[in-house]
Amino acid sequence: MSSGVRYVRRRPRPAGPRSHPRRGPDFGRHVLAVESAGTPSALVRTERRGHVLVIRMCRAHKRNAVDRALADALDEAFNTLDDDPELRAGVLTGSDGVFSAGSDLTADGDYVTERGGAYGLIRRRRSTPLVAAVEGPALGGGLELVLACDLVVASATAVFGLPEVRRGLVPACAGLFRGPRALPVNLARELALTGDPFDADRAYEAGLVNRLTAEGAALDAAVALAARVARNAPVAVRASLVAMDRWLTAEDPLGWRATAEAVATVEASDDLAEGVAAFLEKRAPVWKGR
Repeated sequence: MSSGVRYVRRRPRPAGPRSHPRRGPDFGRHVLAVESAGTPSALVRTERRGHVLVIRMCRAHKRNAVDRALADALDEAFNTLDDDPELRAGVLTGSDGVFSAGSDLTADGDYVTERGGAYGLIRRRRSTPLVAAVEGPALGGGLELVLACDLVVASATAVFGLPEVRRGLVPACAGLFRGPRALPVNLARELALTGDPFDADRAYEAGLVNRLTAEGAALDAAVALAARVARNAPVAVRASLVAMDRWLTAEDPLGWRATAEAVATVEASDDLAEGVAAFLEKRAPVWKGR
């Protein structure tokens, strides 16, 4: 799975049942239920831990790959995090030992939400700190979700990568410019050009990961880190985050334009169709170089 390229094109949102969180005695353990492929399932679960909101992707049977329904559910969860003044930090995590394999290439390629952009997060304007808790693979769009967070906690099982070039794709969700910002430039180039992943130790040494934990301990450590942030003055925390992001993202418009040009280049190539077909057919691609 990868971040893909088609989801940058917005389509009308399909109709379907969606639930909305309401305050009440069980608000702290609310489940956002949406319908995916005709089968109701809880794709995202949210849990309030004090002033921290834990957002868990629960599409483990697809390695938490993002389709339209999961993107919408994530968007709702991030809206709650952004809009509730009692929430001072958030944690994004996966399930069943997998963070996310990125975009679901078997879906229709539509992952863009009205408020948050791709996956409900990639282009969201946030002022509430968000911590990624990574167990297992964070690949393609999964790594781009991590790069959209402010802090990263990873277990020893975490694996990070941008495998798009193996499928004739390019990272379309900011990996091509947020990667070099969060990592040494040559390491970011290695990820994007080889498609090879790197492990948690290398991610920690490179500075992508703030805390490294034993297997199964990433979520608790991420919640502890988020709670540490939440103990501080909320106005000061938000102002600090916004100020840093304003400086760090000053060149993002250029990054998005460059990414759009890269996407257009691969969309016009025979290699894109071959790469996706080979992936779905579980065979090695035969590249034409055009």
